[in-house]
Amino acid sequence: MNCCSQKPVFEMHSGEKLCKPHFTEYFEGKVFKTIRQFDLIGKEENLGVALSGGKDSLTVLHILHRLSMQNPKIKICAIAIDEGIHNYRDKTLETAKEFCNKNSIDLHIFSYKEEFGLTLDEMLNILDVKPCTICGIFRRYLLNKKSRELNFTKIATGHNLDDECQSVLMNQMRNDAGASARLGPKAGLTQDSRFVQRIKPLYLCTEKEVTAYAFINGLLDSFNECPNAIHSFRVQVRDNLNDLENKFPGTKYSIVNSFLQVLPFLKEKFKSGSVKACAKCGEPSANDVCNACIYLEKLKNSIIRVV
Repeated sequence: MNCCSQKPVFEMHSGEKLCKPHFTEYFEGKVFKTIRQFDLIGKEENLGVALSGGKDSLTVLHILHRLSMQNPKIKICAIAIDEGIHNYRDKTLETAKEFCNKNSIDLHIFSYKEEFGLTLDEMLNILDVKPCTICGIFRRYLLNKKSRELNFTKIATGHNLDDECQSVLMNQMRNDAGASARLGPKAGLTQDSRFVQRIKPLYLCTEKEVTAYAFINGLLDSFNECPNAIHSFRVQVRDNLNDLENKFPGTKYSIVNSFLQVLPFLKEKFKSGSVKACAKCGEPSANDVCNACIYLEKLKNSIIRVV
């Protein structure tokens, strides 16, 4: 069943086929409903948007930019992290720059090389670690630190329903309920001035929906996946989830919706954990020394041994 006489571009879970205008209206309505439902954005904000140049981050920046155009009290600025992944991040950052230039959006780029002295590629040549583990630690560290320095009230990320579903299952498999407590449309456990609140406007949008929206609205014309992704646990979970979704449509929605029912209890259970200041860098940490400083020390020691 088609929505109207125009050419359909997206088939819904129900079987209804939507044209470009109706799908765009549906998708954007879903994002704005998510923002209202979970109270993600206030009437006055200085929002940072974590921008990689991929489909998810471009989509959330595009929609929030439109929101800021309607409400001048909501300011938008993009922040990008250049990990130093050859022949990948350099390309996506060019897309990010073009988009921001076209839409007159301020873009701040911070790199591992400038902040830590090494690119991710160089780090992986020194340490025998999983790429996504060390990359995630440094990326989160820089995003929070630089967002605080830029005085962002919140930082929006492009995490979608598929991402959340994967994270929930990964934490279950690792027996890490504490990590799941930090998930949700509003990430984190406690209010702390050292943490910039992270929000996920695409929380209830599937990856398929985000991809369709990005392509049919001309936000990008190709899809690039990080070359390190094939080594990650997440990709294996993602592929298995996709298989389940194909066999049992609605599986991902069910997992995330049931998780949202228990999330308040998880946050209540784990909210008592204290946040310390890292003894080395002063950034917030669950331990005396943060994971970023631990890995920087390992890198330093490995380089000394080689020399």
